[in-house]
Amino acid sequence: MNAHVQHSPIPKGAYSVLASSTFAFTVCFAAWMMFAVLGIPIKEQLGLNETQFGLLTAMPVLTGSLVRVPLGIWTDRFGGRIVLFVLMLCTVPAIWLMSYATAYWQFLVLSLFVGLAGGSFSVGTPYVARWFPRDRQGLAMGIFGAGNSGSAMTKFIAPPLIAYAGTWTFVPKVYAAGMAATACIFWMFSRTNPAHNVPSATSLKAQLHVLRDPRVWRYCQYYSVVFGGYVALALWLTKYYINEFGFSIQLAAFLAACFSLPGGVLRAIGGWISDRAGAYRTTWYVLWIMWICFFFLSYPQTDLTIGTVDGPVSFHIGHNPWVFTFLLFLMGIATAIGKASVFKFISDDFTDNIGAVSGVVGLAGGLGGFLLPVLFGIALDLTGIRSSCFMLLFGTVSVSLIWMHFSRYSDVKNPRDEAGSQAVHAQGVKAH
Repeated sequence: MNAHVQHSPIPKGAYSVLASSTFAFTVCFAAWMMFAVLGIPIKEQLGLNETQFGLLTAMPVLTGSLVRVPLGIWTDRFGGRIVLFVLMLCTVPAIWLMSYATAYWQFLVLSLFVGLAGGSFSVGTPYVARWFPRDRQGLAMGIFGAGNSGSAMTKFIAPPLIAYAGTWTFVPKVYAAGMAATACIFWMFSRTNPAHNVPSATSLKAQLHVLRDPRVWRYCQYYSVVFGGYVALALWLTKYYINEFGFSIQLAAFLAACFSLPGGVLRAIGGWISDRAGAYRTTWYVLWIMWICFFFLSYPQTDLTIGTVDGPVSFHIGHNPWVFTFLLFLMGIATAIGKASVFKFISDDFTDNIGAVSGVVGLAGGLGGFLLPVLFGIALDLTGIRSSCFMLLFGTVSVSLIWMHFSRYSDVKNPRDEAGSQAVHAQGVKAH
């Protein structure tokens, strides 16, 4: 019994791998999310409508999502070090050429190649996880996942760079140079352990066979909410602040970072909580917090006039920017914890195929991050209500809670989630 309580030893080189991988993922995520800021001057330059803007910001997310499955499988087979290094180098030319694009279609095509940076998550997750024992994997993956804070880094770096150079075209050049330097730093401090790779005799079909497990698709659904919603809002909020409250791009980006920063940095805490409270229970409470926040954020700025005995009385209902930012801050914390808890599910249930499974789950989350900004733009063009984006997210979380509620008893089959599935099992035994 005591052997199970004690922590397993950490292999030599594990912390170096974790630090270098987290740094690389942060830079990759910053490049992946750069349209959250760059998209605003590009929208003005090209005269785009809201739907076109949503598509522009979401295009990198599409590629970053679609490549996650093959990248996860290649990580299982060849190792995360070489795959992540080559991936980063492949994005450099497209990021640099972004400065010279002038037509809408050129931005869309280049953004597809920039989006390769988003696939770094499905490489780094299994790469880092295999360097740590099971009782530390949740925390390790949470620390790595804190690289999501690259979204906030873009909001801190890009506006000052635009102000310094007087043009947005300077930013992609800086990002391209930073990506190339990061790839070299990662290669210097990361390590390779051939024992972590899936044997070469293992076929692609054998690796993907585990995807027939229905739990994988449930985790896909959860992740499309906690990660897809995070990505979509990270791309959308800077423009939202500008249009809704009339802020400058610098102030808007700073306030939007109040959501992006905790949504990335606190993921490590989410991994720690998931290791102790269980993936099921953690994810359940995260979804409830998101549901409550989206309920209040969904309400549009409203003016009401009521007829009374003393004549008409007018009321204004709507949140001010500070209450709005506080709710987004709570949302950022919730998504950070939820992203880690979903991947705790995966590390518990699919140790031997964590690369393939994390690739598919990451694909689902990324597709959510791609579709939601486009839907935000469509909803805004059709209704003219800016908070319609939060209405869509409120509905998505509502569906997630209902699905998770009715599927909770199937988690009895997962013996590792002690705080979730075993609690349900214990309740069932007690009832009998």
